[in-house]
Amino acid sequence: MLILLALLVLLCLGLGLRLYALERDIRSCARQLRSGRPRVSMAAPNAAAEELLTAVNALLDLREQEEGDYRRQERAIRQQIANISHDLRTPLTSILGYLQLLEGDTLTPEERREYLGIVQGRAKTLQSLIVSFYDLSRLEGGEYPLARERVDLYHVLSQLVAEFYNDFEGSGFQMTVELQEGLPPVMADPAGVLRIFTNLIRNTLEHGRTRMSILLRREGGQVVSTFANDAPGLTQEDVDHVFDRFYTADKMRTGQSTGLGLAIVKALAERMGHSVSAGLEGDLFQVSVRWQCAK
Repeated sequence: MLILLALLVLLCLGLGLRLYALERDIRSCARQLRSGRPRVSMAAPNAAAEELLTAVNALLDLREQEEGDYRRQERAIRQQIANISHDLRTPLTSILGYLQLLEGDTLTPEERREYLGIVQGRAKTLQSLIVSFYDLSRLEGGEYPLARERVDLYHVLSQLVAEFYNDFEGSGFQMTVELQEGLPPVMADPAGVLRIFTNLIRNTLEHGRTRMSILLRREGGQVVSTFANDAPGLTQEDVDHVFDRFYTADKMRTGQSTGLGLAIVKALAERMGHSVSAGLEGDLFQVSVRWQCAK
């Protein structure tokens, strides 16, 4: 009887010690959580408690990741706001400056016409920027209406190249245009296709130096359109971000690019079920759109 009583006492002591250790570890975990530690640990092993701590640590890791994502998004938004503010301010400042000059009484008719032309050009730049920003916001929000019909890319692109003929001639580019005939149609929005090709041509005209090429060909079940231009000074880091909204390799943001054209290209193509990629081979920058053939 005494032996049984002694065993019960020892058992109670053991359980009491284990409960004390568990309570101590729980208090330690609570202190770790209050201190904001990224992970929580226990001094004494306990299978059930360790399982709970594993779940708690997983939640802490998730929270840390979400906080990191939030901070990165916040920085990106602040940078985008700064960029769009700069891009809006640049033509506005120019417009206001020339309007002030036009108030003078000493201008000749030729100077007045010249200044009015500059004001008109800056106003169109400002209008284009605002429209592009609005369209991109609607695209990313799924509010931009896009039709689905069979589109002949050769017909669209060949007409557009003819319309830009004077721009190509005036730029002095060494041009290469190869458009394969007899290509199958693709399912797309006609206006969206025209917007993509127009943005890509303007991008090459703005950023190219001496060489430019426009290619259209079939590759298996896809039609591939590629727009390329020489871009000395462009880095792979720039290429990795060319489809980001407001990104521009023009670090000084001198007004040569708003960083919206290629973002719109990517958003439009993907909304229509196609894909876009960019690459750099030597000093040759190229953007390719892979269009799925209509079935």
